[in-house]
Amino acid sequence: MKKDLHPKNYRMVVFKDLNNGETFLTRSTVASEETIKHTDGNEYPLVTVHISSASHPFFTGQEKMIDIEGRVDRFKARKDAAEARKEAAMKKAAKVRTKKTADVVETQKIGTPSGSNSQKR
Repeated sequence: MKKDLHPKNYRMVVFKDLNNGETFLTRSTVASEETIKHTDGNEYPLVTVHISSASHPFFTGQEKMIDIEGRVDRFKARKDAAEARKEAAMKKAAKVRTKKTADVVETQKIGTPSGSNSQKR
């Protein structure tokens, strides 16, 4: 095992969940400029998190939509834009195919022998 692999600067830090205001006091090495007075009366560095075990649907048993920064809306917008590009490409390809197909059909009509009337008796 490697020596001196783990950091030595652990200290008590408060993590605050922004969804429900729940706070957790634990040891961490994360840097923070903010501080908060915890329930025990002492002041600790504060780290805010968007989601924790107190608000995550897996741990709470509640299924809810969590869209903090508009991720779902951005995904839907990208999906709609991709579908629009695909439809435009398909229309463009269909126009090209139709013209080529019409040329081929006309060429076949012109090039076919017209002796079908002579075979009738």
